[in-house]
Amino acid sequence: WTWVDPVTSLVIVAVIIAGTWGLLRDSVVLSLDAVPPGIDPADVRACLAERPGVAEVHDLHVWPMSTTETALTAHLVMPEGHPGNAFLGDCAGLLRRRFGIAHVTLQVELAGGPACALAPDHVV
Repeated sequence: WTWVDPVTSLVIVAVIIAGTWGLLRDSVVLSLDAVPPGIDPADVRACLAERPGVAEVHDLHVWPMSTTETALTAHLVMPEGHPGNAFLGDCAGLLRRRFGIAHVTLQVELAGGPACALAPDHVV
């Protein structure tokens, strides 16, 4: 009967690991500020680039704020200037519906102005 205690302990450990695996995975993603599963940054970039008046999208960052909320920041180069708050609200609504991104911060830049230091893709 000396084997019952270690086997029971291993069974309990297996149940705990199986029950908390999702929490562990989500915790690692949160701690690394990684793009949440199910969101492709290239798709998000393309979605923003397709918006009327947007010539370029750069400095795009997508990260989880919690296990249920995602944030985004991006720079939009718009040659004709700032399109107004309604445009930004429409972009935020589109990103929420399509990708589940709830907290959106967009910076509008004018084309032809000083070059943004964060524009190259290798700059984080």
